[in-house]
Parts: sequence; structure tokens; C-alpha cells
Amino acid sequence: MHLFYTPDINGSEYFLNEEESKHCTKVLRLKEKDIVYLIDGNGGFYKAAIAVISGKKCLLYILETQKYFGKRNYRLHIAIAPTKNIDRIEWFVEKATEIGIDEITPIICQRSERRVVKTDRLVKIAISAMKQSIKAYLPKINEAQNFNDFIKTAHSALKCIAHCLPENKQDLKSIIPSQKEVLILIGPEGDFTPQEIQQALKNNFIPVTLGESRLRTETAGIIVAAILNQLSS
Repeated sequence: MHLFYTPDINGSEYFLNEEESKHCTKVLRLKEKDIVYLIDGNGGFYKAAIAVISGKKCLLYILETQKYFGKRNYRLHIAIAPTKNIDRIEWFVEKATEIGIDEITPIICQRSERRVVKTDRLVKIAISAMKQSIKAYLPKINEAQNFNDFIKTAHSALKCIAHCLPENKQDLKSIIPSQKEVLILIGPEGDFTPQEIQQALKNNFIPVTLGESRLRTETAGIIVAAILNQLSS
């Protein structure tokens, strides 16, 4: 299946941009009348035929349209502290997109070792992962926010904070099934500070556990995405 990302698609025909046209005709060596598939990142999945190849442009005719392709019955937002090694947070974005996630916000915490994140780079990774996993929804990647600012303005039906301190915490699996909109905070490699945890609780976040193991930041994020995917399938 040859899949292209076409966020501005509208109507019965579509011109691939120069980069995608080059990939279509020069790399994949597709010809006129060949069938391709398109995703718009908002749930639209399209079957199309190559109509005209002219220079650096490739015109497609839309043959079939599916709305809400692969739509999940829940919404997941993970706010996660960027890792010191940027490769790890990029890996998280890639895998979480493949599993299924709606929104990602990098949060800068007191113990964060990385305070700068290139959002455009994460978006490109998410687009690639969306295409790889044949999904039609592109997660929203937000600019990094300060932890305290984020928790004061965050809204969701269920708000959770996953931390490692030995306090009373609920098992995430036990409180997820009744909710369709979930926001979960994942801390940095040194965990949230006690002050950050208390601040989150004051803002109606529920403390949760992801199991007995102490997980890396990016692993915890993947576990959350997997739990939501499994419980909602």
C-alpha cells in the first residue's frame, strides 16, 4: 500500500506537493492509473488513482473516501517530561503514535535535564509513524510548557499523575474503563518532586501507578498508551 499524507485535501482531486510527487514518481516509480491511498490526519482515509504526472506535479483523482477511519473510543493526552537523550522522547512519539494517542505535550519540570524541544521535529516523526501504522489521525504535538503553568490550565474528564513515591496510588487500569478522555502526567528521569506532586493533587490530578517496576520516562509513556489501547479495544 502506497500511503501519502495530504492534510489539505478537499474535493474530488488533489495535487501532491513537490516532495510527495517526487517520492511517488521517482522513488516508488508509480505510473498514471496506479492506485494510491491518502490520509489527512483528521480521520480521513482516501483511495485515489494517479491521473496525470507532469514535471514535478502529480494529480490524483479521489475514488473512495472514508471518514473517521480507525477512530478510537477514547481520547488520550500524555504530558511528558523530555528526556536528556532526545532520541528517547522521539522514540516515544513514534511508538505512541503507532499505538494510538491524540495529544502530546512536553512539560518542563524541576528535575528536567532537557528544557528545549524541537516541536517540528516531533511532528515529522509523528507523521512518519502515522503513515507506517496506517492511521488516519495525527496526534497534536504542543510546544513545551512549564509544569506549573500546564497543570493549572489542563482540562480532561480524568486527570492523572504517575509518580514513583511510596504513597497511596490507584492502579491506572482500575480507573480508566469508565472514562473516555484521559490526561496523564509522566515525569522526568528523576521523577516529579514532592512539591510538584502536591501541586498536581491540588489541581485535581489523581495519583496512579503503572506497576511495581521503576520505568524510564519514555517507557512509562508507552505503557500508558498500551493500557488505554488494550482496555478500549
